[in-house]
Amino acid sequence: MRHRKPLCALAFAAPLLTTLLTATGCGGPPSADDTPGPAPSTTSPEDLCTALITKWGRQIYDSGKETYGDYQSMGLSNGQYMILRDTLDLARAERKRQGVDAGRKLISREARERCEKRYRHGEPSGGPWV
Repeated sequence: MRHRKPLCALAFAAPLLTTLLTATGCGGPPSADDTPGPAPSTTSPEDLCTALITKWGRQIYDSGKETYGDYQSMGLSNGQYMILRDTLDLARAERKRQGVDAGRKLISREARERCEKRYRHGEPSGGPWV
């Protein structure tokens, strides 16, 4: 019988395969050790705003350019763009008085303060893109 040999090999391989899959977590019922992973998290609007303003602020500040660029291509709302512009103006003035590092620190500080103020009640009153 020609089909006996493949059937015997299959009969031997099936339990081995099941054991391997179960041991590697690819199969079998859940055990008491299975715990769910962490819940997904979201970034608060003020933290996202701060990260965006700080990133773009430092990039523009370090480049030495006086132009700001297109706020939409930066992923900023109009209100966030105004925070960026005001923060950069302050940072440039600080650089003239106290040096480059002082201006960089000011960007981080102002971005945090202004974004927290902007989002203190959740989204801005005119919607997220204002």
